[in-house]
Amino acid sequence: MNAKSTPSSDAPVLEVTNLVKHFSVSGSKGIRKTRATVHAVSDVSFTVGAGQTVGLVGESGSGKTTVGRSVLRLTEPTSGSIKFKGQEIVGMKRGDLRKMRREMQIVFQDPQASLDPRLTVGSAVSEPLRIQRVPGKHSERVAELLELVGLAPDHARRFPHEFSGGQRQRIGIARALALNPSLIVLDEPVSALDVSIQGAVVNLLDDLQDRLGISYLFIAHDLSVVRHISDVMAVMYLGKLMEVGPAETIYTQPSHPYTQALLSAVPEPDPTTERTRQRILLQGDVPSPINPPSGCRFRTRCPIAKDLCAMEEPALIDRGAGHPVACHFPTTNLAEIVGAAAV
Repeated sequence: MNAKSTPSSDAPVLEVTNLVKHFSVSGSKGIRKTRATVHAVSDVSFTVGAGQTVGLVGESGSGKTTVGRSVLRLTEPTSGSIKFKGQEIVGMKRGDLRKMRREMQIVFQDPQASLDPRLTVGSAVSEPLRIQRVPGKHSERVAELLELVGLAPDHARRFPHEFSGGQRQRIGIARALALNPSLIVLDEPVSALDVSIQGAVVNLLDDLQDRLGISYLFIAHDLSVVRHISDVMAVMYLGKLMEVGPAETIYTQPSHPYTQALLSAVPEPDPTTERTRQRILLQGDVPSPINPPSGCRFRTRCPIAKDLCAMEEPALIDRGAGHPVACHFPTTNLAEIVGAAAV
């Protein structure tokens, strides 16, 4: 599967600049109560162009979903700037934000949990139209949306439990399309589905983008899926961006050791290639976001980390790879990293 070609755009649909999100958590130490800060997202910046898909990838706990929820103001950012079509939405008043959300929607990870079991499919899909007080006959719009995602109009009378997981996710996509949004945040939209169904849903999203010109922020941990649908890939680790660039370039010539480790774990369909390919086995666990490491956050698991990595945090800049990399010693030499990891 090949990455899509990046569409041209004069102005980005979404601009995220220096996004920070901290959560305050409470605990106890003996009889004394304690408070700590979770550094969920730290200084994250990226843009999404018109008709473009940006894939946000990383391990569980890397902050991907928090970024997606912050973009939609479902989670309030601690600091930073989020501009949608040039308009700042951080600090925007509720009334203005309500209008803005017509053009910004989300598809959740679990289609079973995101649909109210007490509502028919027609009621669920038409709910955004009712909330936004859109005039017109909603039943006609519901029938149009269901056909758009590959379902029959008479499915509107059924309940979510009568559908398979893939069909339920199609219903969730239809609901997200109800208000003709310009941007959809896709939060692990295929991870809860069978592998046989994932491809059909990804192809549907790809087709809808071509037909409607929607922009996607595609959050996932499966890099093969991200490669197929994304124009740009952004790799996150412990709340920070490690590497950002064209999806095909990141996939074929990764420069950050963490990106290379993620890609080495992606299974190959060819059994011969799978048996002979090199793997990077990272040692240790992901550090706590309450107390992230000094310097580079990946250094405690990095096979090629040096003293500088503990003293100075690497900036996300182009270091000769042709795209930004947050590493003091970026390399495309997989054998070097594999050898270092084996020591």
